[in-house]
Amino acid sequence: MGKAKSLRGGALILTPLLGADGQIYAMAQGNLAVGGLGAEGKDGSQIVVNIPSAGRIPEGATVERTVQTGFETTPVLTYNLTRADFTTAQNVAAAINSRLGAGSAQAVDAVSVSVRAPIGGDVRATLMSEIENLDVVSAEPSAKVIVNARTGTVVINSTVRVGSAAVTHGKLTVRIDETEKASQPAPFSQGQTTKEQKSAVAVDEEKHPMFLIEPGPKLSDVVKAVNAIGASPADLVAILEALKEAGALKAELIIL
Repeated sequence: MGKAKSLRGGALILTPLLGADGQIYAMAQGNLAVGGLGAEGKDGSQIVVNIPSAGRIPEGATVERTVQTGFETTPVLTYNLTRADFTTAQNVAAAINSRLGAGSAQAVDAVSVSVRAPIGGDVRATLMSEIENLDVVSAEPSAKVIVNARTGTVVINSTVRVGSAAVTHGKLTVRIDETEKASQPAPFSQGQTTKEQKSAVAVDEEKHPMFLIEPGPKLSDVVKAVNAIGASPADLVAILEALKEAGALKAELIIL
């Protein structure tokens, strides 16, 4: 509340979730899952890891308003795949046709599979139960790199490939130390003690040698190459973005 610097250990009180029409569609509440933390001393020193003022409540809402689906009366029923993929959609349609007969189902696009069904909620519920128990071979997932900028989490799936590229990464740190020094006047000069500001400026630069990524490595090779330079999650994001811009990263880069 107010100027809270962290949500760790907090809970959302019962809160209505409104739609674009101003109507309440769900009520949300629950404990927050926070991926960051922060600590502060009395002298003003502090340390912050990730973003402690951002959190999530998985499955934290309860739907309060029903939506008419037309399950009992629509001419066809449409399955929507969780992950869009033409190969998986064709496999689903083929599995349904092999069980219910040719022409019973067809893949409309990469997400939707339409199924012909008789009218009636009870009959369709039985049909859906039969379809749910079919075994379908899922296609290999597309290459993706998921980056959560709030928590610093980076997930790379097994289909990611990297083309030939040379990578180097270093850090530049500028440190400024401010100290006060007392200046005493000469004896019997009737002067006053004054304070002088003394500054010390230092620049530290970490140097990492350039290393070569061979074309077509697997996930384990990418991880080994990144670990070789001791990259942090934030550094890894910068390297992945640079590889994507250079055309060497053969994957979709998604930053949350």
